[in-house]
Amino acid sequence: MSTKWQYRQVSIEFQLSDKTLFAPKIWLQTREVGLIEETAPVAEPTLPTDPLEPGSQGYLIRSLPVTARQPTLRIAQGYLCYVPSQYQRYYIDLRQTFADYKQMFSSKTRSTINRKVNKYAKHCGGDICWKMYKTVDDMPEFFRLARIVSAKTYQEKLLDAGLPDSDQFLRGMEASAVAGRVRAFILFDRVKPVSYLYCPVYNGVLIYQYLGYDPEYMTWSVGTILQWLALERLFEEGCFRIFDFTEGQSDQKRLFATHSVQCANVFFLRSNLRNAILVQSHRVVNSLSKGIGDTLDRLGLKAKIKKLIRFGR
Repeated sequence: MSTKWQYRQVSIEFQLSDKTLFAPKIWLQTREVGLIEETAPVAEPTLPTDPLEPGSQGYLIRSLPVTARQPTLRIAQGYLCYVPSQYQRYYIDLRQTFADYKQMFSSKTRSTINRKVNKYAKHCGGDICWKMYKTVDDMPEFFRLARIVSAKTYQEKLLDAGLPDSDQFLRGMEASAVAGRVRAFILFDRVKPVSYLYCPVYNGVLIYQYLGYDPEYMTWSVGTILQWLALERLFEEGCFRIFDFTEGQSDQKRLFATHSVQCANVFFLRSNLRNAILVQSHRVVNSLSKGIGDTLDRLGLKAKIKKLIRFGR
């Protein structure tokens, strides 16, 4: 999360039914609005006043809180204001006890979670083995075990979004741990790692950044179990304000969240022919993808096809 602009190449992903077709790159000045900023929602995104860098095609503001749904495309002070993504950003208020947090759930939901935990404990021989990692000495072990799991996940195989496999990332984890700015978790089946969760910390806010589970353990709900156990420990620590699920929708985020805020990803692009073609093409592919998804959903096939794409079964 950064409150400052970063000048970098941004991939504009053209996706169809969760598959990336191609992803052209353009130079933009980007920033992400974090929950730690407590930025008041805006009725309409406004063009940034920061000067453009040489070669920059404009600005990208991610997770901008908005008061209402925005038009997908409009002209703003000579720029193309393009809003391809609008969503609820879910988070958990950690400034309460875990007992109070659990009361948010219905008795049926609490019973379902407890049943999953107990069933997995029985599978593991009576006790669930899991571990939290937060010190600099912890990070190499977490990195090694999490990479074993990440290599098996659809996030890494299909989306290139697994836990980064590089010495540079490990060094960054260690630096964050020295500053007390990381919490990470591994769930085991006895000694075998089956799920991981990695959360950097910014000003008392935990960021839901990298997670994954071994697809062979999908029916055991190991991701949900690890999330539940990790939250109990984080509530017990009592030193964090928010658990931020960041961008993206999922049933698990909706299940565990206590609050949400409506957000939008906003591009302000120079109004020229190249950018106009890029934006209009992206709109067409997004519309086609949504139409296919809605049709599959009505036919009751969307979840099955996603499962097939992700796990091959």
